[in-house]
Amino acid sequence: MASHSDTLVVFFGATAGANGGKLGSDEREIILLVWQIVDLREKKVGKLHECFVKPDTLELTEQCKEETGLTVEDIVKAEPLDKVLQQFQQSVTSEVKCLGGNSYSLLVNSPLVIRQALHPEASKKNLVLPECFFSFVDIKKEFQKCCPNAGPEQKLTLSSMLEYVGLPAVSEQLMGVREVRSIVQLTLSILAEPYNHNFSCFETVNYKFDSGTCGKAEPVDSETVIRARGLPWQSSDQDIARFFKGLNIAKGGVALCLNAQGRRNGEALVRFVNSEHRDLALERHKHHMGSRYIEVYKATGEEFLKIAGGTSNEVAQFLSKENQVIIRMRGLPFTATPQEVLSFLGPESPVTDGAEGLLFVKYPDGRPTGDAFVLFSCEEYAQNALKRHKQILGKRYIELFRSTAAEVQQVLNRYMSTPLISTLPPSPIVPVPVLSTPPFLPSASSSRDCVRLRGLPYTAGIEDILEFMGEHTIDIKPHGVHMVLNQQGRPSGDAFIQMKSPDKAFMVAQKCHKKTMKDRYVEVFQCSTEEMSIVLMGGTLNRSGLSPPPCKLPCLSPPTAYSAFPSSPAILSEAALYQPPLLAAPRPPQTTVHSPAHTLAYYPPQPHVYMNMNYAAYYPSPPVSPSTVGYFAAPPGSMAAAVGAQPHHAAVAASSVLPQPAALVRMQGLPYNTGVKDILSFFQGYQLQPDAVLILYNFSGQCSGEALITFPSDEMARRAVAERSNHPFYGQQVQLVFCN
Repeated sequence: MASHSDTLVVFFGATAGANGGKLGSDEREIILLVWQIVDLREKKVGKLHECFVKPDTLELTEQCKEETGLTVEDIVKAEPLDKVLQQFQQSVTSEVKCLGGNSYSLLVNSPLVIRQALHPEASKKNLVLPECFFSFVDIKKEFQKCCPNAGPEQKLTLSSMLEYVGLPAVSEQLMGVREVRSIVQLTLSILAEPYNHNFSCFETVNYKFDSGTCGKAEPVDSETVIRARGLPWQSSDQDIARFFKGLNIAKGGVALCLNAQGRRNGEALVRFVNSEHRDLALERHKHHMGSRYIEVYKATGEEFLKIAGGTSNEVAQFLSKENQVIIRMRGLPFTATPQEVLSFLGPESPVTDGAEGLLFVKYPDGRPTGDAFVLFSCEEYAQNALKRHKQILGKRYIELFRSTAAEVQQVLNRYMSTPLISTLPPSPIVPVPVLSTPPFLPSASSSRDCVRLRGLPYTAGIEDILEFMGEHTIDIKPHGVHMVLNQQGRPSGDAFIQMKSPDKAFMVAQKCHKKTMKDRYVEVFQCSTEEMSIVLMGGTLNRSGLSPPPCKLPCLSPPTAYSAFPSSPAILSEAALYQPPLLAAPRPPQTTVHSPAHTLAYYPPQPHVYMNMNYAAYYPSPPVSPSTVGYFAAPPGSMAAAVGAQPHHAAVAASSVLPQPAALVRMQGLPYNTGVKDILSFFQGYQLQPDAVLILYNFSGQCSGEALITFPSDEMARRAVAERSNHPFYGQQVQLVFCN
């Protein structure tokens, strides 16, 4: 609403939950609206209106009942929000005309009622708000401008402002009526002598989110950026802007985060126009998008630029067209031409500027990746294009989904700044042995001297756990706090703690169960070392009992050729306790030639499976955490015997640990329903046997999207990587990595 409005409508709203400074923070619905008109020219006021609103959920908190004086019986027969808003608009419009006014603007005590209550609720209920709710005046900001000596804006209240201008506080029991009358009196006071104030600080709410680009050199204030986590993977930037409806997001300020395979990981970085809007966004932590709650955290400008920033002239030119809908195409044939893509989309979804509205994503050497971005001038054309999802172009089905300018930048940056296939560090020729049982690793035992913490905040660290344990910290064994990580290497909300005795563990479970850590209560259960070890290896501990880790399942047995070293059963059982979670124990070869006294069990390092976790505390997680490099030695003394042998015998001992002539290739980005037959068919012509394929599974026993394939020789493995890298795997691009 323009700043020349000649009428102000003092507006108040209350919800069924928190009100005042926490209004809108709990997603409760509006149940009360109160308003009154102030004529700025004649200094007159209109009739005070009070309307109850019937929410979808007829439930009021005790705090709401106490503050508003309302009960469920008061609102059960009221009209829903859309009807009340229609009554509001008709009433105000009619009254303004009667007063001879031409336009009006809302005057509120706090922007929360507009930004955090009204707009979010209207967005969830698909209501179209009248234009007057997209502009308003904040009485505190106007008063601070009128009376700068009254104190900082954050500390101003209606009672303190009335006292400053010499007016008594309004004596009214009903909160809404009291607040509206107080604002009306304060407004009339600062309009008159000696203040003669002119209302001019009009705030606006954006009608829609504007997409755009962000350069890497553009300054981004860290006080304006948040990270949203838990988003549905198909969410677009418009969906995220709708979640933050009422708050103004900067142009191009939504950046969807991608994982290593180029797919969305459920997170986004959002940049707001100022820190005030960022702070309001943080109040929407764990608000819902559909049936999912979204976590909202602070982020930095550097993180935003890393995701959304770009320097490519090609991308800048592609995104220079305003108000375009962006669609991402994935799985295109590598030989696809612009004309073939335009024909695939059809005449009902014309691309903006024809071939100029297509952007093919390529590797640094110019080869196509199978991805492309398409511009459409309107929502209708984009919807028609999305109907082509998973239809066939050539011999491949094509995926189409909504995208953003930030995702275009991120995808281009990823492909242009990294090599096609990431390489693993070379495996050592002879693995360096360590002690088979380090002193700080837990040995499997049925003694219930451990406790399990479940429901920890994901931001909790070891210091938080020690503080949570309180006086019981002195009963923790050295190196006895073990954080459980999920498949992505992040905290899973679980932890295990080794206590000095079962009695101490029992006492902790009794004293600390359901105590609060930060804003969550934590469950504490007594358990055994054996149960802890199984969970740390990737198994699960449910109320129904123990589920073994995926590495114990029969389907995870690795191929025979994968075993490079003979091992005795005793050494295998020891190694199996501390192996990395995704790789099973090596199977011994069918025949052994040399003495088992010199054997070693060897596990290749896998740094790309998990993130490295660094714990700067006295109680670190043991080497069974995901950063473990899996080397497990023979019993103490066997290596000393080998070292002290004669040169001839040393040569024989060394030969017994050299890998056999076999090579591994890692497949990444597999569909989650991939089977062994699918992989054998993909490598048809290489004469692989079924036991040469090892599909890797995650903690829940599902395919992780990766597999290990054993080839008879390095030459054949390298040839397979070179020849099959550009071939689609059932319509999906996969990566092949030579591991030896």
